[in-house]
Amino acid sequence: MQGKTIVVTGGTSGIGEVAAFELAGMGARIVLIARSKSRGEASLARVQARAPGVDHQIHYADLAQLSDVKRVAAEVAAAEPKIDVLINNAGAMFANRTTTADGFEKTFALNHLSYFVLTAGLRASLLAAARARIVNTASDAHKTAQFNIDDLQMAKNYTSFQAYSRSKLANILFTRELAHRVKGTGLTVNCLHPGFVASRFGDEAGGLVSHMIGLAKILAISPEEGAKTIIHLATSPDVAAMNGEYLYKCRRAKPTRSGRDDALAAALWQKTAALTGVDWPVT
Repeated sequence: MQGKTIVVTGGTSGIGEVAAFELAGMGARIVLIARSKSRGEASLARVQARAPGVDHQIHYADLAQLSDVKRVAAEVAAAEPKIDVLINNAGAMFANRTTTADGFEKTFALNHLSYFVLTAGLRASLLAAARARIVNTASDAHKTAQFNIDDLQMAKNYTSFQAYSRSKLANILFTRELAHRVKGTGLTVNCLHPGFVASRFGDEAGGLVSHMIGLAKILAISPEEGAKTIIHLATSPDVAAMNGEYLYKCRRAKPTRSGRDDALAAALWQKTAALTGVDWPVT
């Protein structure tokens, strides 16, 4: 990974922070996108200590806000003419249904729209690299999703767990459709289930949700264990040609039937492009 530039979202805690730290140790130059300045500065300092003398960088944005995602994508693209790996990892669960300034349900906005918009915004920089990779953190939580393409904002019958499950299915469908669009470009995109990890995930969800997740973390794996598949997809020559796959424990896994539905993936893509005003044209 010597000399490669890796952009990481959700890299200030949990599996994202571990991945950034370990990838820096392999020689990569890390570009973090973070919301919290205090956590961001601490994470950047850890990365710099792990790999001193490298021009690691950090940008700040609230990835739940569409305007912020577009802004930071433009900033990173301008600063980084070549990106070798993009790791879309930021995500959260929210106890109550809230909407962003753009009018989007917050889980959908952060967990799905930010992946879509940031990736599209970095398109030129990714294509400029030789055999760049996109790694999307999804989850086996998608297996409980009751997906309604006509109610992506969960205006009806909102529950935090269902909103999260749907967003993770959206990550898999996004990966699947983007894989079709990048064929022949040298760029690949894959997603993964990291396992249930003891991290900051769920801490800010609020109410009973935070309490339930906190209790469940007693049985969770470590962030170091959860980050292994992210690092594998970002670095391993064994997956250099892999495209559009879903992995768990560094091996191919099988998503649900909905997660393998090309028509649903295309429909979600079209709706997302219409909502955000961005796209990744077929080459």
